[in-house]
Amino acid sequence: MANTYTLIEAKTLASAVASVTFSSIPQTYTDIKCVFSVRTDRSSFGSYCFVSFNGSSSNFSARFIGGDGSSAASGTQSQLAGIETDANATANTFNNTELYVPNYISTTNAKSYSVDSVSENNGSTAFDYLVAGLWNPATQAAITSLGITAEAGANFVSGSTFYLYGISNS
Repeated sequence: MANTYTLIEAKTLASAVASVTFSSIPQTYTDIKCVFSVRTDRSSFGSYCFVSFNGSSSNFSARFIGGDGSSAASGTQSQLAGIETDANATANTFNNTELYVPNYISTTNAKSYSVDSVSENNGSTAFDYLVAGLWNPATQAAITSLGITAEAGANFVSGSTFYLYGISNS
């Protein structure tokens, strides 16, 4: 069977915001995928962005592997949803991230998610991260909203884009 992607909602920022939320996610697909391209106003380099489900930032665990072109890293980071392109990167460059959540409508299982994220920079350092995450609240619930938040003290800048897709087996 082929997978069919359906755009649920698209958002392009007209001004800076700290987070973006897709609420009222239809419960008619098998999986969801959030694709986003962001830049922040944070002056550091290599900041994270974070995911929340149903407004919750609790009961997340995530493992990542990543690199910056000259070294590699791995570790744990709760709610990790990718690496951001920050204000000190090459002007007008944005990151690229895909966050995938299989079986998001299950009411009996914890929700796993995976992320492939790369920062952009026309320089010697850029970051690429792969993440495997799990949301395991005490009471299992279908995912009805998904939020992406910039690292503390940062905002996603104007021009950042977010797309939420529903995926069906057809």
